[in-house]
Amino acid sequence: MGKYYITYRYNANKSMDNCAFCNADGDFLIVPQQGRLLITTECGRLKVSPGEIAIIPHGFRFSVNLPDGPSRGYVAEIFGTHFQLPDLGPIGANGLASPRDFLVPTAWFEDKSYPGYTIVQKFGGELFDAVQDFSPFNVVAWHGNYYDLSKFCPYNTVLFDHSDPSINTVLTAPTDKPGVALLDFVIFPPRWLVAEHTFLPPYYHRNCMSEFMGLIHGGYEANADGFLPGGASLHNCMTPHGPDTKSYE
Repeated sequence: MGKYYITYRYNANKSMDNCAFCNADGDFLIVPQQGRLLITTECGRLKVSPGEIAIIPHGFRFSVNLPDGPSRGYVAEIFGTHFQLPDLGPIGANGLASPRDFLVPTAWFEDKSYPGYTIVQKFGGELFDAVQDFSPFNVVAWHGNYYDLSKFCPYNTVLFDHSDPSINTVLTAPTDKPGVALLDFVIFPPRWLVAEHTFLPPYYHRNCMSEFMGLIHGGYEANADGFLPGGASLHNCMTPHGPDTKSYE
């Protein structure tokens, strides 16, 4: 299997009762935008709020409950590699997303019988299901973490030009091609703007990597009009794009 990725938007209005999912194809990066997710995995439970992210490695069984009711957000699925922290180079060992800020799931298991518990497995892009009479979370085998995006340390003021988004990379899934990742997970968090009149919007440009942007909360400074929380934009490979007119003005 080669290295590629797929991005999704999800809208959920019902918890996964007596049901679990397993992705045998790739890893999931889950980014809730509205409504918390209570994710039960074979490693324990994760309570993931908007502003946090969770990675579900391929082959893990998991189930999602909706403690706040309906939820929506974004999911990226990568194939052929795994996420890792980016190479920080001259920034040093402790910049951007620090390893110590990644959180761990709460250990939990369920020794319970069910009349019919459904396991849905994705393999080769197709879905298969099987029914069993016990919970798949009947043992704790913890190894994993999730991340609070508010712990990310952004870098800001520049001398000139618009910095490459790589300075905002939380996680990367690298390839063998220098400068091109399979998928970079990049955030634009709140920043302390200590220098006045220095905002440099991105110029119109093209990228060899496609850009999918989803808004969790707040506003993105280079899209002043019509880009609301829950919205998304997609700029495919080599498609020219840049800020809207109001941001430019």
